[in-house]
Amino acid sequence: MRRYALPIIAATVWISVSEFVRNQVLLIHFWTDHYSSLGLEFPSEPINGAIWGLWSLLLAVLIYVLLTQFSIKHTVVITWGAAFLLMWVVIGNMSVLPLGILWFAVPLSLLEVYIAAVIIRKLRYS
Repeated sequence: MRRYALPIIAATVWISVSEFVRNQVLLIHFWTDHYSSLGLEFPSEPINGAIWGLWSLLLAVLIYVLLTQFSIKHTVVITWGAAFLLMWVVIGNMSVLPLGILWFAVPLSLLEVYIAAVIIRKLRYS
């Protein structure tokens, strides 16, 4: 159980913290300004945080599963494309993606996935 649960939980915590810092601290003005320009309020209710927590868990599980078949490099590319690129295409299509965040979000999200993969790899085989 420790071999599965601990790496996934640790990666989930890392992903959750990374997402919170990136979106609620570093890039919050991009989000709030963009949503305001659309006549909307940026969603930051506790239920939104809970859903992002679930998303973080699912992302950690995906990374864990992919690492059983692929290298860290391939896992990062596949995971990043499946999680972030597809999400940005969808929310961009809905016009709720402030495009200015991508200059920051792309490298930070790649780093997020890479560190999560390293956490899982190290804890799984320690």
